[in-house]
Amino acid sequence: MTSLSSASRRSIGIPARVFASAFLAAIFAAIAIAPPARAQVSAESDALLHRIYASPDFEVKYPGPARWLDDGAAFTTVEPSGSVQGAADIIRYETATGDRSVLVPASKLIPAGAKAPLQIEDYGWTKDKSKLLIYTNGVPVWRRPTRGDYWVLDIASGTLKKLGGDAVASTLMFAKFSPDGTRVAYVRANNIYAEDLASGKITPLTSDGSATIVNGTSDWVYEEELDVRDGFRWSPDGTKIAYWQFDTSGVGIFKLIYNLGKPKEIVTQFPYPGLGVYPTVLDIPIPIPGSTNSAVRAGVVSASGGPTTWMKVPGDPRDNYIARLEWAGNSKELAIEHLNRLQNENDVLLANASDGSVKQIFSDTDKAWVDVNDEIKWVHDGAAFLWLSERDGWRHAYLVSRDGSKVQLLTPGPYDVMGLPGVDEKSGDLYFYASPENATQKYLFRTKLDGSGKAERVSPLNQLGTHEYDISPDGKWAFHMYSRADVVPVFDLIDLTGQAKPRVSEDNAELAKTVAPLVIASPTEFFKVQTDPSTTLDAWMLKPPNFDPSKKYPVLVFVYGEPAAQTVVDQWAAWNFDFHRIVAQAGYIVVSFDNRGTPAPKGREWRKQVYGAIHPVIVKDQTAAIEKFLTEHPYADASRVAVWGWSGGGSSTLNLMFRSPDVYKVGMSVAPVADLRLYDSIYQERYMGLPLQNVDGYKSSSAINFAEGLKGHLLIVHGSGDDNVHYAGTELLLNRLIELDKPVDFMEYPNRTHAISEGPGTTLHLYSLLLRYLEEHNPPNATSAAAGAAAK
Repeated sequence: MTSLSSASRRSIGIPARVFASAFLAAIFAAIAIAPPARAQVSAESDALLHRIYASPDFEVKYPGPARWLDDGAAFTTVEPSGSVQGAADIIRYETATGDRSVLVPASKLIPAGAKAPLQIEDYGWTKDKSKLLIYTNGVPVWRRPTRGDYWVLDIASGTLKKLGGDAVASTLMFAKFSPDGTRVAYVRANNIYAEDLASGKITPLTSDGSATIVNGTSDWVYEEELDVRDGFRWSPDGTKIAYWQFDTSGVGIFKLIYNLGKPKEIVTQFPYPGLGVYPTVLDIPIPIPGSTNSAVRAGVVSASGGPTTWMKVPGDPRDNYIARLEWAGNSKELAIEHLNRLQNENDVLLANASDGSVKQIFSDTDKAWVDVNDEIKWVHDGAAFLWLSERDGWRHAYLVSRDGSKVQLLTPGPYDVMGLPGVDEKSGDLYFYASPENATQKYLFRTKLDGSGKAERVSPLNQLGTHEYDISPDGKWAFHMYSRADVVPVFDLIDLTGQAKPRVSEDNAELAKTVAPLVIASPTEFFKVQTDPSTTLDAWMLKPPNFDPSKKYPVLVFVYGEPAAQTVVDQWAAWNFDFHRIVAQAGYIVVSFDNRGTPAPKGREWRKQVYGAIHPVIVKDQTAAIEKFLTEHPYADASRVAVWGWSGGGSSTLNLMFRSPDVYKVGMSVAPVADLRLYDSIYQERYMGLPLQNVDGYKSSSAINFAEGLKGHLLIVHGSGDDNVHYAGTELLLNRLIELDKPVDFMEYPNRTHAISEGPGTTLHLYSLLLRYLEEHNPPNATSAAAGAAAK
């Protein structure tokens, strides 16, 4: 950690000898009265940091990946092998009875010439369950390990075959069976291939893939902001494949410099004997706000090869987005979600796969921005589809006819629909998530697909908190996960008809025992803060163990604040909760507030008040919230308030330190966006518009423009290999602070990405740094109320 600023001495006519004597006297006096430096965290905190970040003690156990079979009558999952140590079997369960059988033992997954079975990272079945597709040896592509090796096991013969021919290891992406199970299509080196399983023949379906032409997957910004990774789809009849194509030529290049060699590798020492390494550079086409985007188009190609038919999507392909691309039910048409560049209009297009002709059937608009529907769910044999829209001021589910002529509201009421996890057309039930009474929680509800009847809650009334469901195709069963901020996740299988009792698959009982002392000592308290007559913010608080309300405690505020996420959610291990428990144990009050503009289910008006100027709202709400909190909670020491956040929360931390410097005395900003003009086009333009059309908005939301306000202690942390929030933005801010002669502390994590998690010891080191900095500059000692008042 390096201090980047020190005041320069200017000559004012004092003799050097006199100046030196006075200077040394002042130094010795300071040494005499200064408290001892806190070089390390306490032994208790250090032990807890190691348990959480350097051991498996606090890890949540998840059931193996499950796949529904026969519309939900059975399912498969992955469990530790009973015969091969360190390997896994694929197990079949009968859903209704729980009868268990080993469907694919690990011994069947040992390649010829190998000694150990394949490690199952993911898998899929043909419709007739005669063949199994295994994904293994995955390596990261930006956020997720989406490039790896694929193997196919023939269940009847036991033959295990690797796909891709002579492909280099870990170079295949998104392999999927054809609907009839005779072929597998995949992406390799930006081209799409189809491999015949009987003959082994590999047919290239595209051939123009290159460093700038990307077929079947996405460019960087589509992956990061529109969640497009798998970029091709088999047609329902298996004769065609629809896919995205990206032309990244003309997109600005971000150069990531890896001073210690190859990207994605964390070099901690050079091997001997041998040489060191030269720096390398990775060029990534990433558009910044207002700059040139990739040209994106949608095509359809025969699964046997041949020319591509391009869909005649309207508009400039660099100034519009193909946000979603799916086959429109069991048909020969494609459904496309088509966003304009400002992302305030989302058109649903139907495209003819044979000739590329396109017609618009539906449009969703908003004065601020519209959200992408993750998936268009087709019902009634493709005669209609489900859509989420905020058109009446709340996010509701609508049933839209295929030609767009009829739009029917299915979930009326003053609440938001948080997602559509399933449909049971036989019973006429639509399942949706909502939490009408508490924006920090999430529950499953059921209503009628025809709009009749009243919505009913499916999640148990006695299980307050957060629920997630994976509903079977027939709508009768669901894999269910339940947790709360202080309740570890429990996984079970439930009968949505209510006829059978839930069967627990993983209760995390050992984890519950491990965390019990922390939870009992510092339980999470949810509460609300009314910052003005019309604004009430959700919040949570952790108090130190052995809390004494007659004393005053230092405060740490955790902030995010941007439209991408909430921090105040009643869910286990959300948003660095493990770290916050450590901080509370060390003697701090920890709080977090969700300001206006966060994606809480509180209606459109709540979420979109930040449009065009995000951070002025964040600063106003967060500052008002902590000031109101300090007034209402006299045990919180107003003279010792710190704030920290990561990514967008790092940006918010900077803005709060610069624009409310008399409130926040210490700030820790991890991987921040200091200047919004340096982030990516899709995210920033969605919430801010185009920079040349909103100069004042970008200026008022960029922390760098307010750096002169810094008064307190500020730590900035960044990974030099961050491809998401670029290191260059932090360097720009550091230069500004140097120019202003503002003290700042800085920690670089070499080659680390936005997660700052790569390499041995990194996560432990990062959180130890944050706690140490907090304790050094905002000591955790509790004081009496009288002493606190005197200090004030």
